Amino acid sequence: MSKDKDDKLEPDYYIVGFKGRRIDYFIERNHLALHTGELVIVQAEKGKDLGRIVMDISRGTFEERSDRKYPLEILRRASQDEIEQLHSLREQEEEVMETCQKYVEFRGLDMKLVLAEYQFDKNKLTIYFTADERVDFRELVKDLAATYRTRIELRQIGVRDEAKRLSGIGPCGRPLCCATFLNKFEPISTQMARLQNLAVNPSKISGLCERLMCCLAYEMNFYEEVNEKFPKPGDIARFQNGKEMKIDSVNYFENKITLIDTEENEKITIPFVEYRKRLANRKDFLKKWLSKKQIQNSN
Repeated sequence: MSKDKDDKLEPDYYIVGFKGRRIDYFIERNHLALHTGELVIVQAEKGKDLGRIVMDISRGTFEERSDRKYPLEILRRASQDEIEQLHSLREQEEEVMETCQKYVEFRGLDMKLVLAEYQFDKNKLTIYFTADERVDFRELVKDLAATYRTRIELRQIGVRDEAKRLSGIGPCGRPLCCATFLNKFEPISTQMARLQNLAVNPSKISGLCERLMCCLAYEMNFYEEVNEKFPKPGDIARFQNGKEMKIDSVNYFENKITLIDTEENEKITIPFVEYRKRLANRKDFLKKWLSKKQIQNSN
């Protein structure tokens, strides 16, 4: 089989976005050369849905990230009538939220509604909610099914997912990362803040979701690298002249170290290169930078 025929048989791969920053991975067999932002009709688990092209991806990325046994497909571009129908659905979803809230109050359920989303063909209605504990919503599903005559799915999400779907402005003054470009949440820990010399103050390092901010992970590779390379505040440095000084602070960005001379009760700031030159047992210290072969040759 010729290469041209192989290229025609190989589908294109895309990420498609839906309401509330929900995304999924699709193949497209007709080579429509779709662009970011275009609205398309896609195959859903049962029926059809309408989404927006987020980006095209490689086959490797698709196979790595998609967890479906059989891939869903992009069927075609959405028509103008279908786009107008989508706007109508969004208005209906607001009414669904109001009705669902009344049912929640009637049933005495301890849950907070976040978002309602119709599948484009209205074969499914998904209600997203948060709750501190598991909620028995079976009667609520019956109420909604009787009212809207479609398949009802109630999906409990976490507070980070809630922030992602509702959006907002973060402490930095910019729209939330999770609501703009983050498609996957990474585990965040207070150790990340400590490694970056940040005060572990929950009010300072937490986002609108009241969880640790996702951006704490953005520069972790850098801080892990420099923490292997630089001494830590509080360490004692022993120099060739026999003097001992305490590490007060480290400026990773300017490659400078501030030392405390405890005898003379003064601080000095020196370049990191100068700090390394002054060290008494330099060979042991330089093992962090030199290979074993280089160290053996220097002996």
